[in-house]
Amino acid sequence: MVGLAGRPGCGKSAVARVLSSRPNVEAIDLDRMSWDVYTPGTTTHERLVGRFGAGILSDDGQIDRQRLAAIAFSDAGAKRDLDAIVHPAVSERLEGLVALARGRGVEVLLVEGALLASSPYVDRSTFHAILWLEASDATRRARLHEDGREAQAGRMDGVEPDASAIVIDAEGAVSEVVDRVWQSIGGQSVSGR
Repeated sequence: MVGLAGRPGCGKSAVARVLSSRPNVEAIDLDRMSWDVYTPGTTTHERLVGRFGAGILSDDGQIDRQRLAAIAFSDAGAKRDLDAIVHPAVSERLEGLVALARGRGVEVLLVEGALLASSPYVDRSTFHAILWLEASDATRRARLHEDGREAQAGRMDGVEPDASAIVIDAEGAVSEVVDRVWQSIGGQSVSGR
């Protein structure tokens, strides 16, 4: 299992999308998966509402991610609380998905998550490697602009990978970044540690 981490706009999703089109390679997007762990009726949903209030809910009772992000990314304490609530639930869900992937014979499982290399709630020992994609602010902002996600540019300002992460140059064309990532993992079987 290989983690793809980095700041918004570094190319995690593009790299995961391209590599998962190869035989026996799959990708899991932890950000999207996290949405499932806080649907109404889950403990995580209850804890989020308890911490951040009913103002984070949409009319149908779902967590409004934009409202939650506006609160969490404007206050360091709120961000720590958000991570402490969501990250353990995501890690637990990931364990189940990894077991299913192994059962399908997946050779390379890419786990895309912005905070994999920095969150204290991630058990990095379960990964063959965690790659931190590093791109300049200008490159990241340009990519986010293309995707209509300019507001996310500063979300991880000041976040650095821990010492165990492998830093990958994410400048240039997606195909170049994909090649660097694939070379760094050796294209070998890494579905488990």
